[in-house]
Amino acid sequence: MIGGKRAALVIAASSGIGAATARELSTRGHRVAVMARGEAVESLAREIGGLAVRGDYTARGTIESAVERVTGEWGRLDVVVNSAGHGPKGTLEELTDEQLALGFDLYFYNVVRACKAALPVMRSRGGGAIVNISSAAPTEPSPRFPTSMVARAAMTTWVKLWSAEVAADGIRVNNVLPGYTVADPATVPSDWVSNIPMRRPASYAEIARTVAFLTSDDAAYITGQNVRVDGGVTRSV
Repeated sequence: MIGGKRAALVIAASSGIGAATARELSTRGHRVAVMARGEAVESLAREIGGLAVRGDYTARGTIESAVERVTGEWGRLDVVVNSAGHGPKGTLEELTDEQLALGFDLYFYNVVRACKAALPVMRSRGGGAIVNISSAAPTEPSPRFPTSMVARAAMTTWVKLWSAEVAADGIRVNNVLPGYTVADPATVPSDWVSNIPMRRPASYAEIARTVAFLTSDDAAYITGQNVRVDGGVTRSV
Protein backbone atom coordinates (compact mmCIF):
# COMPACT_ATOMS: atom_id res chain seq x y z
CA MET A 1 0.00 0.00 0.00
CA ILE A 2 0.98 3.63 -0.46
CA GLY A 3 2.84 5.03 2.54
CA GLY A 4 1.59 7.60 5.04
CA LYS A 5 -0.60 7.70 8.09
CA ARG A 6 -3.36 5.12 7.84
CA ALA A 7 -7.03 6.06 8.07
CA ALA A 8 -9.53 3.84 9.88
CA LEU A 9 -13.31 3.82 10.21
CA VAL A 10 -14.79 2.09 13.25
CA ILE A 11 -18.52 1.45 12.98
CA ALA A 12 -20.66 1.25 16.14
CA ALA A 13 -17.86 2.85 18.14
CA SER A 14 -19.65 4.78 20.87
CA SER A 15 -18.91 2.22 23.61
CA GLY A 16 -17.65 -1.28 24.36
CA ILE A 17 -15.33 -3.09 21.98
CA GLY A 18 -15.89 -0.53 19.22
CA ALA A 19 -14.74 2.39 21.36
CA ALA A 20 -11.80 0.40 22.74
CA THR A 21 -10.74 -0.45 19.19
CA ALA A 22 -10.90 3.19 18.13
CA ARG A 23 -8.63 4.12 21.04
CA GLU A 24 -6.20 1.28 20.28
CA LEU A 25 -5.91 2.18 16.60
CA SER A 26 -5.36 5.81 17.55
CA THR A 27 -2.51 4.91 19.89
CA ARG A 28 -0.93 2.96 17.03
CA GLY A 29 -0.82 6.05 14.84
CA HIS A 30 -4.01 5.76 12.80
CA ARG A 31 -6.33 8.62 12.00
CA VAL A 32 -9.62 7.22 13.25
CA ALA A 33 -13.19 8.06 12.30
CA VAL A 34 -15.83 6.75 14.69
CA MET A 35 -19.42 6.16 13.65
CA ALA A 36 -22.49 5.77 15.86
CA ARG A 37 -25.91 7.30 16.44
CA GLY A 38 -25.44 8.81 19.90
CA GLU A 39 -23.62 11.85 21.22
CA ALA A 40 -20.94 9.70 22.86
CA VAL A 41 -19.21 9.35 19.51
CA GLU A 42 -18.52 13.09 19.51
CA SER A 43 -16.64 12.99 22.81
CA LEU A 44 -14.72 9.89 21.74
CA ALA A 45 -13.62 11.61 18.53
CA ARG A 46 -12.39 14.60 20.55
CA GLU A 47 -10.55 12.28 22.94
CA ILE A 48 -8.59 10.53 20.20
CA GLY A 49 -8.28 13.51 17.87
CA GLY A 50 -10.37 11.76 15.25
CA LEU A 51 -13.49 12.33 13.20
CA ALA A 52 -17.05 11.81 14.45
CA VAL A 53 -19.61 10.48 11.99
CA ARG A 54 -23.14 10.47 13.36
CA GLY A 55 -25.51 7.98 11.78
CA ASP A 56 -27.54 4.81 12.13
CA TYR A 57 -25.46 2.11 10.49
CA THR A 58 -28.52 -0.13 10.06
CA ALA A 59 -30.05 2.39 7.65
CA ARG A 60 -29.31 2.12 3.96
CA GLY A 61 -26.77 4.60 2.69
CA THR A 62 -25.27 5.67 6.03
CA ILE A 63 -22.20 3.44 5.92
CA GLU A 64 -21.60 4.43 2.32
CA SER A 65 -21.84 8.10 3.33
CA ALA A 66 -19.39 7.50 6.19
CA VAL A 67 -16.85 5.98 3.81
CA GLU A 68 -17.25 8.95 1.47
CA ARG A 69 -16.73 11.38 4.32
CA VAL A 70 -13.58 9.66 5.56
CA THR A 71 -12.04 9.50 2.09
CA GLY A 72 -13.06 13.09 1.44
CA GLU A 73 -11.47 14.22 4.71
CA TRP A 74 -8.27 12.19 4.58
CA GLY A 75 -8.02 11.02 0.98
CA ARG A 76 -7.76 7.36 1.93
CA LEU A 77 -9.32 4.51 3.89
CA ASP A 78 -7.08 1.67 4.98
CA VAL A 79 -8.99 0.00 7.80
CA VAL A 80 -12.66 -0.70 8.51
CA VAL A 81 -13.83 -2.26 11.77
CA ASN A 82 -17.43 -3.42 11.99
CA SER A 83 -18.80 -3.62 15.49
CA ALA A 84 -22.49 -3.88 16.43
CA GLY A 85 -25.04 -3.20 19.13
CA HIS A 86 -27.45 -5.72 20.59
CA GLY A 87 -30.26 -7.28 18.59
CA PRO A 88 -33.71 -8.48 19.69
CA LYS A 89 -33.92 -11.43 22.06
CA GLY A 90 -36.60 -14.02 22.63
CA THR A 91 -37.44 -17.57 21.72
CA LEU A 92 -37.34 -18.51 18.07
CA GLU A 93 -41.10 -19.00 18.20
CA GLU A 94 -41.65 -15.51 19.61
CA LEU A 95 -39.35 -13.55 17.29
CA THR A 96 -41.21 -11.60 14.64
CA ASP A 97 -40.15 -11.09 11.04
CA GLU A 98 -39.35 -7.47 11.91
CA GLN A 99 -37.09 -8.49 14.80
CA LEU A 100 -35.24 -11.00 12.64
CA ALA A 101 -34.81 -8.37 9.94
CA LEU A 102 -33.36 -5.96 12.52
CA GLY A 103 -30.96 -8.65 13.66
CA PHE A 104 -29.70 -9.09 10.11
CA ASP A 105 -29.30 -5.32 9.72
CA LEU A 106 -27.29 -5.18 12.96
CA TYR A 107 -25.05 -8.17 12.47
CA PHE A 108 -24.95 -9.04 8.76
CA TYR A 109 -25.90 -6.30 6.32
CA ASN A 110 -23.69 -3.74 8.07
CA VAL A 111 -20.70 -5.92 7.22
CA VAL A 112 -21.83 -6.44 3.63
CA ARG A 113 -22.40 -2.71 3.07
CA ALA A 114 -19.09 -1.70 4.67
CA CYS A 115 -17.09 -4.22 2.64
CA LYS A 116 -18.68 -3.12 -0.61
CA ALA A 117 -18.37 0.59 0.18
CA ALA A 118 -14.70 0.29 1.13
CA LEU A 119 -13.75 -1.88 -1.85
CA PRO A 120 -13.18 0.81 -4.50
CA VAL A 121 -10.96 3.05 -2.35
CA MET A 122 -8.99 0.13 -0.87
CA ARG A 123 -8.52 -1.42 -4.28
CA SER A 124 -7.30 1.88 -5.72
CA ARG A 125 -4.70 2.17 -2.96
CA GLY A 126 -3.44 -1.38 -3.29
CA GLY A 127 -5.07 -2.95 -0.27
CA GLY A 128 -6.62 -2.60 3.15
CA ALA A 129 -7.92 -4.52 6.13
CA ILE A 130 -11.46 -5.16 7.34
CA VAL A 131 -12.16 -6.74 10.72
CA ASN A 132 -15.62 -7.70 11.92
CA ILE A 133 -16.51 -8.13 15.59
CA SER A 134 -18.51 -11.34 15.74
CA SER A 135 -19.01 -13.70 18.69
CA ALA A 136 -17.65 -17.00 19.92
CA ALA A 137 -21.18 -18.37 19.90
CA PRO A 138 -22.10 -18.89 16.19
CA THR A 139 -20.13 -22.16 16.19
CA GLU A 140 -21.89 -23.17 19.43
CA PRO A 141 -25.26 -21.37 19.21
CA SER A 142 -26.86 -20.03 22.37
CA PRO A 143 -30.64 -19.53 22.63
CA ARG A 144 -29.93 -16.39 24.68
CA PHE A 145 -28.92 -14.47 21.55
CA PRO A 146 -30.93 -15.90 18.64
CA THR A 147 -30.72 -13.00 16.20
CA SER A 148 -26.99 -12.63 16.83
CA MET A 149 -26.35 -16.34 16.32
CA VAL A 150 -28.33 -16.66 13.09
CA ALA A 151 -27.18 -13.42 11.45
CA ARG A 152 -23.54 -13.83 12.46
CA ALA A 153 -23.48 -17.37 11.11
CA ALA A 154 -24.56 -15.90 7.77
CA MET A 155 -21.93 -13.18 8.10
CA THR A 156 -19.21 -15.75 8.75
CA THR A 157 -20.01 -17.57 5.51
CA TRP A 158 -20.28 -14.35 3.52
CA VAL A 159 -16.93 -13.08 4.81
CA LYS A 160 -15.21 -16.34 3.87
CA LEU A 161 -16.46 -15.93 0.31
CA TRP A 162 -15.75 -12.18 0.16
CA SER A 163 -12.23 -12.50 1.57
CA ALA A 164 -11.30 -14.93 -1.20
CA GLU A 165 -12.78 -12.63 -3.83
CA VAL A 166 -10.75 -9.57 -2.80
CA ALA A 167 -7.53 -11.19 -1.58
CA ALA A 168 -5.72 -10.62 -4.87
CA ASP A 169 -6.43 -6.89 -4.46
CA GLY A 170 -4.46 -6.88 -1.21
CA ILE A 171 -7.61 -6.57 0.90
CA ARG A 172 -7.79 -8.78 3.97
CA VAL A 173 -11.06 -9.59 5.75
CA ASN A 174 -11.22 -11.37 9.10
CA ASN A 175 -13.60 -11.92 11.98
CA VAL A 176 -12.79 -11.66 15.69
CA LEU A 177 -14.86 -13.93 17.92
CA PRO A 178 -14.92 -12.67 21.51
CA GLY A 179 -16.34 -14.65 24.39
CA TYR A 180 -17.62 -13.07 27.61
CA THR A 181 -16.24 -9.50 27.52
CA VAL A 182 -16.68 -6.67 30.03
CA ALA A 183 -15.23 -3.27 30.79
CA ASP A 184 -13.35 -4.47 33.89
CA PRO A 185 -12.89 -8.25 34.38
CA ALA A 186 -11.93 -7.73 38.02
CA THR A 187 -15.49 -6.67 38.86
CA VAL A 188 -17.07 -9.95 37.72
CA PRO A 189 -17.68 -12.61 40.43
CA SER A 190 -15.64 -15.73 39.79
CA ASP A 191 -18.68 -18.03 39.89
CA TRP A 192 -20.13 -16.18 36.89
CA VAL A 193 -17.26 -17.32 34.69
CA SER A 194 -16.58 -20.77 36.09
CA ASN A 195 -17.08 -22.36 32.65
CA ILE A 196 -14.28 -20.26 31.11
CA PRO A 197 -10.97 -22.14 31.27
CA MET A 198 -9.08 -18.90 32.03
CA ARG A 199 -11.59 -18.20 34.84
CA ARG A 200 -12.16 -14.62 33.83
CA PRO A 201 -13.81 -12.65 31.05
CA ALA A 202 -11.86 -10.56 28.57
CA SER A 203 -11.58 -6.80 28.78
CA TYR A 204 -12.63 -4.60 25.88
CA ALA A 205 -8.99 -3.59 25.48
CA GLU A 206 -7.86 -7.21 25.01
CA ILE A 207 -10.30 -7.68 22.13
CA ALA A 208 -9.26 -4.34 20.66
CA ARG A 209 -5.60 -5.35 20.62
CA THR A 210 -6.46 -8.45 18.61
CA VAL A 211 -8.46 -6.35 16.15
CA ALA A 212 -5.56 -3.93 15.81
CA PHE A 213 -3.14 -6.80 15.18
CA LEU A 214 -5.32 -8.10 12.34
CA THR A 215 -5.29 -4.66 10.70
CA SER A 216 -1.51 -4.40 10.92
CA ASP A 217 1.29 -5.50 8.61
CA ASP A 218 2.15 -8.19 11.18
CA ALA A 219 -1.00 -9.97 9.98
CA ALA A 220 -0.29 -9.40 6.29
CA TYR A 221 -0.86 -13.06 5.36
CA ILE A 222 -4.00 -13.62 7.42
CA THR A 223 -7.39 -13.40 5.72
CA GLY A 224 -10.73 -15.19 5.76
CA GLN A 225 -10.22 -16.31 9.35
CA ASN A 226 -12.34 -16.48 12.49
CA VAL A 227 -9.99 -15.57 15.32
CA ARG A 228 -11.32 -16.68 18.69
CA VAL A 229 -10.49 -14.49 21.67
CA ASP A 230 -12.61 -16.27 24.25
CA GLY A 231 -10.33 -17.57 27.01
CA GLY A 232 -10.79 -21.12 25.73
CA VAL A 233 -14.55 -21.25 26.25
CA THR A 234 -15.27 -22.61 22.76
CA ARG A 235 -15.10 -26.39 22.94
CA SER A 236 -15.31 -27.25 19.24
CA VAL A 237 -12.06 -27.91 17.39
